Amino acid sequence: MTTTRMTSRAFSHDPGGARKAAESGPVIITHRGEPVHVLVSIAEYRRLTGATRSLVDRLVMPADAGDIDFEPPRLDGALANVAELD
Repeated sequence: MTTTRMTSRAFSHDPGGARKAAESGPVIITHRGEPVHVLVSIAEYRRLTGATRSLVDRLVMPADAGDIDFEPPRLDGALANVAELD
């Protein structure tokens, strides 16, 4: 894995070069000599974060799950009062 340093000006002038460099390792983008951003490939990002699936993918119910019985408990007492909107 090769780490590349690039100024923000160089990044602005050659974003394709930064993307190409990110294929072989992280690209540290600097501003006035200080690191401000790191560009990594999506594969490396997913490896680092463990984000292999989106939130929507995680919430989708599998097709073979069948029906799920769901009976929420009835609210009794103060929480079940009807609001008067007069």
